[in-house]
Formats: sequence, C-alpha cells, structure tokens
Amino acid sequence: MNQDYIQPDNWSIIEEGFDAERVKSSESLFSIGNGAMGQRANFEEKYTGETFQGSYIAGIYYPDKTKVGWWKNGYPKYFAKVLNAPNWIGIDVEINEEKLDLNTCVKVNHFRRELNMKEGWYNRSFEATLQNGTEIAVNVRRFLSLNLDEVGVIKYAITPLNKDAKIIFKPYIDAGVTNEDANWDEKFWEPLEVKKSGNEAFVTAQTFKTHFKVTTFMHNSIFSNGEISHISASSTDTTAEKAQYTYGTIAGKGKTATIQKIGGYTVSLNHSNTQIAAEKVIKEALNKGYDQLLAEQIEAWGKIWEMSDITIDGDVKAQQGIRFNIFQLNQTYLGKDSRLNIGPKGFTGEKYGGSTYWDTEAYCIPFYMATKDQQVARNLLTYRYNQLDKAIENAQNNLGFKDGAALYPMVTMNGEECHNEWEITHEEIHRNGAIAFAIFNYNRYTGDYSYIPEKGLEVLIAIARFWHQRATFSEPKKQYVILGVTGPNEYENNINNNFYTNYIAKWCIDYAAKQIEKVKNEYNSDFCRIIEKTNLSELEISKWKKVADTMYFPKSEKLGVYLQQDGFLDKELVPVKELDKAQRPINQKWSWDRVLRSPYIKQADVLQCFYFFEDHFSKEELQRNFEFYEAFTVHESSLSPCVHSIQAAALDKMDMAYQFYLRTSRLDLDDYNKEVEEGCHITSMAGTWMSIVEGFGGMRVKNDELHFAPKIPKEWKAYSFKINFRNQILKVNVSHSGNQFTVDGDQDLTIIVNGEKVIAGHSVMA
Repeated sequence: MNQDYIQPDNWSIIEEGFDAERVKSSESLFSIGNGAMGQRANFEEKYTGETFQGSYIAGIYYPDKTKVGWWKNGYPKYFAKVLNAPNWIGIDVEINEEKLDLNTCVKVNHFRRELNMKEGWYNRSFEATLQNGTEIAVNVRRFLSLNLDEVGVIKYAITPLNKDAKIIFKPYIDAGVTNEDANWDEKFWEPLEVKKSGNEAFVTAQTFKTHFKVTTFMHNSIFSNGEISHISASSTDTTAEKAQYTYGTIAGKGKTATIQKIGGYTVSLNHSNTQIAAEKVIKEALNKGYDQLLAEQIEAWGKIWEMSDITIDGDVKAQQGIRFNIFQLNQTYLGKDSRLNIGPKGFTGEKYGGSTYWDTEAYCIPFYMATKDQQVARNLLTYRYNQLDKAIENAQNNLGFKDGAALYPMVTMNGEECHNEWEITHEEIHRNGAIAFAIFNYNRYTGDYSYIPEKGLEVLIAIARFWHQRATFSEPKKQYVILGVTGPNEYENNINNNFYTNYIAKWCIDYAAKQIEKVKNEYNSDFCRIIEKTNLSELEISKWKKVADTMYFPKSEKLGVYLQQDGFLDKELVPVKELDKAQRPINQKWSWDRVLRSPYIKQADVLQCFYFFEDHFSKEELQRNFEFYEAFTVHESSLSPCVHSIQAAALDKMDMAYQFYLRTSRLDLDDYNKEVEEGCHITSMAGTWMSIVEGFGGMRVKNDELHFAPKIPKEWKAYSFKINFRNQILKVNVSHSGNQFTVDGDQDLTIIVNGEKVIAGHSVMA
C-alpha cells in the first residue's frame, strides 16, 4: 500500500492534517533548495516528536571513516558525507510561558503544508490549543533565494485566537549539529567564533579534516500587525557553538506578532573571509526587504518554468508528479558552478553521502542539456575532466593498472573513491562507460564538438586504457571476457561477462579510437598536445581494438536474448508476478545471499544497454529482451521505472509505459519504496523527464537531426514540453487529434516526425 496523503494539485505539494507518523516523510517531500544550499522541511519551533533534522551546503563534505566488520585491501578509507550543516532556521517559541511544540499541544487543527513549486516557497499553517488553554493560529513561510543564493528567509506569524498572549520568539543559529548517518557518532564541525551585533549573529565553524569554513548567520526583525517593532532582544545567550536571542511582545486577541528571520551561509569555497561576506549579504538582503526578495523569487522561478515546464492535460496526479520532479532537479543543481554536481538525494537527506554517482552522466545530463544552456551540461562534463588525475590514481593504487588507465569512482566528492562496499567500488565498473557515453551524448545533442579536443579526448583515452587492461583473453572462447563484475543490477555481485559491461567496454574503445582519428585530422594542435601528455601510440590503439573486436557477449540462441551474465539461466527463473507480495521489497525482506541467488533484477541492466544503444539493435531484439527481463525486474532502484517506461512506449506497450511513468514520477510522493523519510530520489527524477520527452514524445537525435515519434497515454488529453536544441527553442504539443511543433524566433528547424521530414516554424502540425 503506497502512501496517499499528498493532495492532488497541478502546481503545489499539499498536506492537510497533522499526523506525527508522517512528519519525517513530509520533511523530505517539502524540502527546499536553491542549488547552493537546501534543507529538509523541519519545523522552526521546537518539536519533540520523531524528526530528521537536515540542512546542507553544496560542495561541503566530510570523510567519515569507513565502517566495515572485516577490512579488505581496496576498501576506501572513508565514505564521504554530505554534512548536516549548522542550523539557521531555529526559532523557539513561548506563548504565555508555555513552549510551542506540536508534539505536546492539546489539539492541532487545520494543519496544512504547501510547497508552491510555481513560485518557489514553502508554507506551513495550523491552529493549536496549548496545555495552558491558549489557542493560536500560526503561519510560516520560508524560501531560499535563487538570486541571493546564500540567503534564506522565514516569516513566522502567530495570532492568539481566544485571549491576549505574551509571545516570546527565541531565534538561534547553532553549529552543534550531528549527522543522522554518522558512522562513529562523531561531530563534524569545529566551532571557531560566535559574534553578535544588534539583531544579527554569526557562528563561524569549520569541518574537521576537510577544513571547509562556514559562517552561519541570522538577522531578526519583529513586527506587530504588519508594522515593524523596533524592539531589541531582551537577552542574548551564546555558547561556543550557538547564538540565541530573546524577543518578547504582547499580541492582543486577534492581533498578529511576526518575526522575520534572514539566515543562511557564506562558505570558504567562495569567500576568503566568510564573516565579512555574511555581513555584506545580510545588508544586501535587508536593502531589498522581504517583499522584494519574494517577488524576485517568483520571477526567477517563472523563468525556470518558462523553459523546463511539462504540461499534462487531464491527469492531475501525473501533472503534479512531473512538476515535482522538475522542481527538485532545479532546486538541487542550476549549473552555475562546475565544482558542484547532483547528489542522489540532493538537499533532502543524507543517504548515499550526497555524492556524485554515474546517475549524473546516464540520467541527468539529458535534462540539463535540453532545458538549459548547453554550458550547464558542459560544466557537468568538466567536473569529471577535473577529476581525471584522481581516476587514474584510483586505477593504479587499487587495481594495479598502469600507463594512465582511469577508473572513475562509483561515488565521489572530490574525485577520490568513497563508496564503502568492495563489490560496488571495484566491481561496478560500468560507470566508466556512462562517463564516456555522456561525452558522446553531449556532442550528439548540442553539436558542440569543441569539448572533445579541449578536454574530453583525454578522458576517453584513459577509459579505453582501463577497458583494455580490465579485459582477459579466454583461451577456450578465443575471445576477450570481463570477469568479476557487478552490472547495473546490483542484486548480482562478482559475476562474469555482464552483457552491458562488456558491450559498453567495446563501445568505449571504438568511440575513443574514432575520436582520436577525428582530432588528429581536424584539431592537430590539440592532438599533438594530447599525444605528448598521454604518451599514446598507434601500437597501443591497435591493442585496444583487438579487445573491442573480439569481445565476448553472452547470448541464448534458444531464447533469442542476450544474457545478463554467463550464469543467468542457471537460476530458478520464477517471474516477479509469482512472487508473494509480502516478500517485497526483497532488499528489505531477504538475506543478501538469497537476493544474489535469485533471478530478480533491481533495475534495467541488459535493457540499459538497449536504452543507450537503441540504434545498434532491431525493434524485434528490443521486444524479446524487454519481455524476458522485465518479467524478473522488481524495480527496487529509483532508476528502473524510467528506462522501462521509455522502452515500453517504443514497443507500443502504452498501458505499461503509463504505469511505469506514474511510478517514476510519483516514486517519492507515493513512497513506492517505503523510504522517502530518508530523502527524495533526485537523480531518478531526470529519468522521469526522459520518460515523457524520450518515451511518449519519442525524441531522439540521429545524424544531427531531431526525431520525434509522439504517442499519448489514453489517460491524458494532451501534453507539451520545450527543449533547447542547438540554441533553438522548440515547443512540442501532443494530443489525440495531432501534434504541433513551434519554434521560437525567426529561424525554422528541420525535424523528423514519424519518419517524415517537417519544417518547424512558428507553428506546424505533424
């Protein structure tokens, strides 16, 4: 049974009614972010019930020592944590000498949360009866500014309903925080200085080991019935890590007392003196004022939606789902800083360490290429280029590889491997292929080849070297094999000849060799620089090609399918539909040994290959492999439903494609995997976007031309999306009566629709 308390709405995520059992899940779902920082939707006031406190700053991490029962050579020394950052949202509240705490109130009525995705703000309101008999109405609005991305704003208003009330606001900033997922219960922050001045306070702290310095700041203003009250704090309390002010005011029955709190972070990644930077940004925010900051927030989100929105007519839950996905992606990463990347939980939780996975290259880059300027996707590629030396060190130190072979980390913050499971760290090597594929995909979509001679070719050479050295020549087969791997299906470890891994290894070598030749012929100065830097020779390339040309691919001629790995057909092949639902999800119900021996597949594996390299296979091959493997797929990875939705649409299995779309778009809203309280699945949300644009819209790029094969679920009346293709904005409208393509500007765009060439201008039906 999935959760169903989120109210259907086209533009907002809405929760009505207070339920302590839902608090942690809602803290994830109502999270806010602005690309530079973010936070879970924790209550500002004290809450003694179950809660998962979390505020996060992009690029700030800590190397928490790996915790394993038995150390094996090759284990990474640490697992990078995205840090629970100092808390700036806190406002303790006392009303007629009783602390406000929704966990202890006599009654809570009309509780409502709204995450307004169109305008980029989070609102919480409720009425409560305290144990002292005071009845109050509370309304709190919070947003993180997109324009001043070091600033967040809270407007916290209290109205006594049945009597006059003495209201005390006690805003604070606190660096005495811990991580929910700390391996050794360590504190990660060292407080350095607490400073206060007037209504402002600053706590400067730095991380142990990594020495990131952060100044957490606040400025407080008190209002009475909307008019500013020039009252000073009656007391200030400071410790080595915390600053708290106390403001007392009287609110008559039906009158409103409000605190406006400006808070946020300035970090050493961007400032040499974080304290001075904090003082400056407070001044800038105060000069604008709350109303202007909110107006600018609405305008900034309007510009984002103008390009990235997908509309769905006739299906509110589907509409809400895709907008939630697009909203969270933009909250997590806006492409301004090539030092940053997209963590699988974004700013919504700590699981997965907040680090970079292959999800970025395989799933996220298409979304950012199509909905933003191509520089954003180029920044994501540059992130990996900047970490190439660390990837070479990783292959050399952990695998004994040489001559510049690179193994990119499965999980990273700074280029070093920081995943703590050996069978993933050293066996799930297919991630190297996704990084090479992203370079190809970027060039294919944007037409910008310059990245390859400037940076990308060095990455491709290092990856090709890795595959050459990782493959083994099998005398019995007279072919090259790749042994001891984990494919995308992490429910199989240490298997031989994972089809997807072998296929992408061959492709990487072939693609690298082709680009070497192109750069040699067309960018000779870059070619000479790269050859000198990498010490590459024709002899070495010929050795790579031998591996690629004689790579082994497991296949069942009887079934007409490629085998996920050599021993897949040796398993007891009981399809998922015959699996007792009480045994799901198997990763929570079964021992790992039982999972590994089962035929059950976590996410697309062979089918991931068919997704990346669709043009390499016939539609009949796709159908046979899809029907065989989907029957054993439990979709217990957030990355699974989107690929299956795209392929089901390609095979005209529209009912199935629609169900997979709903699952991927509402994975968190409906909590399919019973884990949303840990945070949202940010990177899979890009896959949700692909399931509409590439799945139902049928968008592909072939031979420098944009192709569409639009289809529409019967549940929808119409849908539309925009893409930026080579600096031309194309809007696509699909309905049951036909398809419409509109190009912004004066220049026409030639596209292929259902195999027919169409000139898309101001508006064309096809």
